[in-house]
Amino acid sequence: MLYTRMPIEIESPEEIGYEKIKYNLSESSMMDLNMGDLHLSLDDLKLEYVAHRGHNGLRKLIASESNNINEDHVLLTNGAAGALFIINTSILTPQDHLIIVRPNYATNIEVPKVIGCDISYIDLTFEEEWQLDVQKIKAAIRPNTALISITSPHNPTGILVSELAIDKIITIAEAHNIYVLIDETYRDTCFKTPYPITAAKSLKVISVSSISKAYGLPGLRIGWLITQDNWIMERFLAAKEMIYISNSALDEAVAYQFYVNKKSFAKKHNERAIRNYTLLSLWLSTESRLEAILPQGGVVCFVRFTNETFIDLTIFYDILVNQFLTMVGPGHWFEMSDRYMRIGFGWTDEEIFKQGLTNISMAIDECLNQK
Repeated sequence: MLYTRMPIEIESPEEIGYEKIKYNLSESSMMDLNMGDLHLSLDDLKLEYVAHRGHNGLRKLIASESNNINEDHVLLTNGAAGALFIINTSILTPQDHLIIVRPNYATNIEVPKVIGCDISYIDLTFEEEWQLDVQKIKAAIRPNTALISITSPHNPTGILVSELAIDKIITIAEAHNIYVLIDETYRDTCFKTPYPITAAKSLKVISVSSISKAYGLPGLRIGWLITQDNWIMERFLAAKEMIYISNSALDEAVAYQFYVNKKSFAKKHNERAIRNYTLLSLWLSTESRLEAILPQGGVVCFVRFTNETFIDLTIFYDILVNQFLTMVGPGHWFEMSDRYMRIGFGWTDEEIFKQGLTNISMAIDECLNQK
């Protein structure tokens, strides 16, 4: 497999250096927690190889959030990214065909590209309010279609795929013996939470999530995949064992102790994100050069310049970062025009977020004044 680095990773804040960005609106997760916030008890933790499927207590807690799911249906992975890699490389070969919704989180697209399978894109559009047309998925199916890949709540738009649409996709997939991957990384964030675990609906559905986006714990690298299909679970387990055998004993122990008390953290996180969402809505109502379909879930919004706004995008992003020390996620991170930008509203406090939005407006002013 010939790997190529993704722009979203090359240009990420952790690569550029967090110290260079004062107003970070590019993050797609909640504010990062410190170890001291968690009040852990780890003195008796043995740093040994742990169960390959993952910490049994944590898997039970995750499974308890849905009917039809038990701990045997849950595989802990190295973040959601690890789960996505395992799923795509276990199901897809160069002879297979993938149907994937776009725009999407880069890993969901780039890993299948590296595999070399045929890909059909179902492109969501601003003009259709980012809504998914199930008939387009049905029309894209081929005899060698192995996987349908969607996200909900959607990254980078924050739009929800309705339960009715998901049920229709599942019916189509079952009729054609196709797996459905649903990236549910934002199922515990904002608005209505938690969203249902879709893997509980069918043996053909594979759900993916983590504690990174919803809880500000990306440094733990704990995610999971869920499937009721025992046969494909064995293949996923084999892939995990070949790549890294098991997760870190330390990461899993911390994640388990956190997950026991996660509701108290979720409440604080979501309340702050909703306050920032309100600031975002108010700002968009007055910033006439930008427009957006407001999100229904998650902590990201995909904003774009209006057709009437003629701006040098290269100059704009340069001014935004270097003059105003503010960062957003440009459209090319998601194979879209840089007229689009992803703004995350879960990671910063209200003061920083509000100033970051103001900085975007001032960067637009500065850019247009240079004409």
